[in-house]
Amino acid sequence: MIGYITLGTNDFDRAVNFYDELMSHLGEKRLWATDSMAAWGSSRDVPALCIAKPFNEGDATISNGGMVALKVSSKEQVDSAHAKAISLGGLNEGDPGARGNGGFYGGYFRDLDGNKLNVYIPATSA
Repeated sequence: MIGYITLGTNDFDRAVNFYDELMSHLGEKRLWATDSMAAWGSSRDVPALCIAKPFNEGDATISNGGMVALKVSSKEQVDSAHAKAISLGGLNEGDPGARGNGGFYGGYFRDLDGNKLNVYIPATSA
């Protein structure tokens, strides 16, 4: 059902650099970019993560309660991706660990524009 998710940015070049490094670290690639939008994923046939300058040319703002969750394949990948995001200037929003009575294993962070993301594995993979 989900084709792609878009996060707003107020500093497009900085955000592209952040996501180029983070997504590469997760084994994903930049699928395409224009002067105001870029997308990462494994192919155009599966959901992608995008960033964009707001179309209305206003400020990009973060969602209160909104979050993008990036599914990975191991606890080590959760730990590594969380650490990578922090090393790139992201803010820690929750160290990697078990969540929801063992419902899954995840780590939370905010990107350079304040958007909240989670890198996780489902409980069946933990």
